[in-house]
Amino acid sequence: MANVAVVGSQWGDEGKGKIVDWLSERADVVVRFQGGHNAGHTLVIDGVTYKLSLLPSGIVRPGKLSLLGNGVVIDPWALLEEIDTVTAQGVAVDPDRLRIADNAALILPLHRELDNLREAASGSGKIGTTGRGIGPAYEDKIGRRAIRAGDLIHPEVLRSRIGRALQHHNALRAGMAATPVDGEALFDGLMEIAPRIAPYLERVWERLDRLRRDGKRILYEGAQGAMLDVDHGTYPFVTSSNTVAGQAAIGSGQGPGAIGYVLGITKAYTTRVGAGPFPTEQDNETGARLGERGHEFGTVTGRPRRCGWFDAVMVRQSIKVGGIDGIALTKLDVLDGFERLKICTGYRLGGDLLHHFPSGESEQAAVEPVWEEIEGWSDSTRGARSWAELPATTVKYVRRIEELIGTPVALLSTSPERDDTILVRDPYAD
Repeated sequence: MANVAVVGSQWGDEGKGKIVDWLSERADVVVRFQGGHNAGHTLVIDGVTYKLSLLPSGIVRPGKLSLLGNGVVIDPWALLEEIDTVTAQGVAVDPDRLRIADNAALILPLHRELDNLREAASGSGKIGTTGRGIGPAYEDKIGRRAIRAGDLIHPEVLRSRIGRALQHHNALRAGMAATPVDGEALFDGLMEIAPRIAPYLERVWERLDRLRRDGKRILYEGAQGAMLDVDHGTYPFVTSSNTVAGQAAIGSGQGPGAIGYVLGITKAYTTRVGAGPFPTEQDNETGARLGERGHEFGTVTGRPRRCGWFDAVMVRQSIKVGGIDGIALTKLDVLDGFERLKICTGYRLGGDLLHHFPSGESEQAAVEPVWEEIEGWSDSTRGARSWAELPATTVKYVRRIEELIGTPVALLSTSPERDDTILVRDPYAD
């Protein structure tokens, strides 16, 4: 059976949480492979809403194993708070159901502080980060001064690692007129939570290798979206990790052959949180209507999402660089009641017609969408669970998207509820 990687094909917020939860019924294991608690995955199950940031979406399903891979950066305090929150909602979280890679890098309070210091100093040029310390934590990882989860059970190693990290951070903070970090206070804080984190630690790469050999079905859960990828996204308005499916193997300690099928979660329109280019944005009544109907507020930040029409150029490019085999089209019901819909089929840049999203920052900001209009529908699609329940014009819209992006729709989501999903092709069927 194919192991499936789920990734976003736009700027995140595509509805990955619900789809991962839906697919996890068919899987044995769900593993997060990148990002941190800047992710926001919302699940609605039997009327109960679960908001997850670090915990894999499979945690809400009894009997499923959830793993945090080495590619994730982990704020241990935020993780423990999230565990407490979902436990209070009746979800069992213990070391039998959750394992954490011992070589995953940690997010520390100093990373959050540095994130916010930089954003404040950037003024109008700020990136629009979540302020969770994700970027600075990845910087320390690449700079070989990170504190890793496994260091929590080795106090002397931890103390040494803190010293190395503070040589860098306190010099930075001095240049920003910020007070230096107290290394002993940081050490004491980490040692205080270490007993709660330690039981979850494991060589996740080794566990996954055994699971694969035993024929278990593995679901690799991505965060953010392809256009936020640090290499392939709208740089510098991106996240600090690779978000495409190739990272699923690296961020979990597996070879590239571990991934059998890549499912790209794709919203039926387009949204974005934070700064950066957005060619199809509708900063008008249409955008406001999409935002209101789609409840478009960031799960993590609470910030209103910018909204616009579907961008087939961007999604097609995400499919190519991400190796996406099929898409799950989400929030189709938000388009109910629109008399006419628009799809971006190309870009104008000066006198040129482009069929790709340019990599240069100035070109990205200057492109103008080429529109194709298509008939909308007045009937409700909310809660539909079969093709037969969809209006003919809705089916036409879906088929046109398939043509423009060159990839089939495998799933359709028609509401936040788990079972309001139309299965076209089961990714686990191969």
